[in-house]
Amino acid sequence: MQRQRKDIQIFSLSFLDCICCGFGAVILLFVLSKFGEPLIIEQVREDLQAQVIRLEEQLHAIRGETAVLNRDLVARQKQLSEEKKRLARLQGDLAKIEGRYAASGDTAQVQNIIEGRLAHARQTLTAEMQRLLRNRPRPADSAIGGIPVDSEYIIFIIDTSGSMQRYAWPLVMRKLRETLDVYPKVKGIQIMNDMGQYMFSQYRGKWIPDTPARRRAIIAKLASWRVFSNSSPVEGITAAIRTFYAPDRKISLYVFGDEFSGRRIQPVIDTVDRINKRTQNGARRVRIHAVGFPVVMERTDARGNTGERFATLMRVLCRRNGGTFVGLNTTRR
Repeated sequence: MQRQRKDIQIFSLSFLDCICCGFGAVILLFVLSKFGEPLIIEQVREDLQAQVIRLEEQLHAIRGETAVLNRDLVARQKQLSEEKKRLARLQGDLAKIEGRYAASGDTAQVQNIIEGRLAHARQTLTAEMQRLLRNRPRPADSAIGGIPVDSEYIIFIIDTSGSMQRYAWPLVMRKLRETLDVYPKVKGIQIMNDMGQYMFSQYRGKWIPDTPARRRAIIAKLASWRVFSNSSPVEGITAAIRTFYAPDRKISLYVFGDEFSGRRIQPVIDTVDRINKRTQNGARRVRIHAVGFPVVMERTDARGNTGERFATLMRVLCRRNGGTFVGLNTTRR
């Protein structure tokens, strides 16, 4: 017996259902996507409009601030212009004043030159001229600033203590320069501190030649000279007299200081009297001058302090040794 073959139907009902469902799903997705697109575009448009509004508000605010700043700038420029005009007027007034007093300044400069030349002439007087001058009444201005200037050699004894360095050093430099100007030309100079230490070690025990270059070197070295000091001029004075005295030399000591740390004054006076003996004509071997800087007195009200002891000691030494004591009343000039 032969079997009968069943006919196979390719496009059955189930297959068609699947195909229809697939097409339906695709169409549904397409419809849904087209339906949501306008909503997204609208949301983006609203966000962009809001951002544009914020930027426009910021722009208006910036323009307002710019206008305010421009007004301030114009006002400042106007004020600056007024100040420049005022400065120009003041500079013109200053130029007139300087021109008005230039003549008086020139007169003072000429007077200083004349005094310097007179000082130099006094230092080179012959013995006969000096004898004649001694017999004449001494004029009131025979000493510059009350200090005799007849010495051929000068020695500076400078207190290099911390108080002098901190509070009076610019004034010390100025007074040393002024003292050198009083002596236009000398045979020798020496610079020591109050302990007897030399500013220039190569000239230890010798005289520094007096030249313009050497004077400038002294001032320059003094600006940075830092050596130990015990705030007492005794060692420097005695060392200078014992080292440099000679019968044929006219020597002056200039002591710059602000205090005497020693306990007693009389032993110092006796020591100086012993080594700085009088010559045959009654004069001392070495003149002693002193300049007192009121550093300690400006910073304490106590009586009998080291500043007062320095002034007392140097007044006596200057009087007994043919010199002059100059007490400054401030360290600010």
